[in-house]
Amino acid sequence: MSRSCDICGKHTITGNKVSHAKNRTRRVWKPNLLNFKTEVGGTTMKLKICARCLKSDYVTKKV
Repeated sequence: MSRSCDICGKHTITGNKVSHAKNRTRRVWKPNLLNFKTEVGGTTMKLKICARCLKSDYVTKKV
């Protein structure tokens, strides 16, 4: 999948939007993904990571 976090695997999920009258229509929730450059094993890699993984310091930013 292209819309998924490379660290935790969070991806797009689907469900229903429910109105006050209980009418249901389909909708999607997309993760907050960021393109991120990091250094892994001495090589620079570009990753797509979610904001939660970035906040949790799973990777360090390449400066």
